[in-house]
Amino acid sequence: MASTQALKSRIRSVKSTKQITKAMQLVAASKMRRAQDATKISAPYTLAARQILTNLSAQMETNDHPLYAVRPVKNRLFIVIAGDRGLAGAYNSNVFKRYKAGIGNHTIAVGRRTVQFVSRLKDTDILGVYEYLPDNAEGRELHAIIETARAQFEDGIVDAVDIVYTQFNSSLSQEVVVQRVLPAGYEKTDTSGGIRRDVLYEPNPEVVLDSITQRLVTAQMFQALLDARASEYSMRMLAMKNATDNATDLISDLTLAMNKARQGAITQELAEISGGVEALNN
Repeated sequence: MASTQALKSRIRSVKSTKQITKAMQLVAASKMRRAQDATKISAPYTLAARQILTNLSAQMETNDHPLYAVRPVKNRLFIVIAGDRGLAGAYNSNVFKRYKAGIGNHTIAVGRRTVQFVSRLKDTDILGVYEYLPDNAEGRELHAIIETARAQFEDGIVDAVDIVYTQFNSSLSQEVVVQRVLPAGYEKTDTSGGIRRDVLYEPNPEVVLDSITQRLVTAQMFQALLDARASEYSMRMLAMKNATDNATDLISDLTLAMNKARQGAITQELAEISGGVEALNN
């Protein structure tokens, strides 16, 4: 059995670790709530863009648009979104596992851990590296990712562009998904039954389609970034909660062991004293 002094030292170490994991849990919970709100706020915008595309598709042919060109997929571009840091459970590893299941020829890496993982792979052309993006990435990084993907697709270098990210369903439910953004497409919505065919578009439907398509692809990318960040914070919060609970259990076990060791030492001392007294009496 370990000495009382060694057990005391270990208990202090575990308590220090517990304070850190508890602080990280609280920080992740706070950031998760903000990221969750941002995800919910942006979702209606993506839905509105899809509704407009549904109306446009009923009035004109989208197959002639370069962003809608459907080709046999020989080369694929993956936009892989993971975290910049660890300590988030299986968040990063789940994304990488899904990415490896359908690995493509070209990759845009978002997140420091993604960059580290992709750089070790062979036969993968890294087209972009983005680390430590802000939680609300609306700036030049977002547009740079979209423009790179669009240029690769329009030039025929890749035949499809997919985003690999973790979809945020709730604070306890996240799912790694692969979402195709190019070739662009639309989804039938609940409003598709009320399409008006007498709508006039200015300057013309083709220009409106180009603008809406670009906004839809950007909205999908932005939504993926928000979902990924909310999922990361949720999984980090849960991982740190589990670590804190485990530290609490370990402290209880170590305290019990220390008390037993202390009691054993006291019993040994009493036995030695009793033995000494008997020796003197005899």
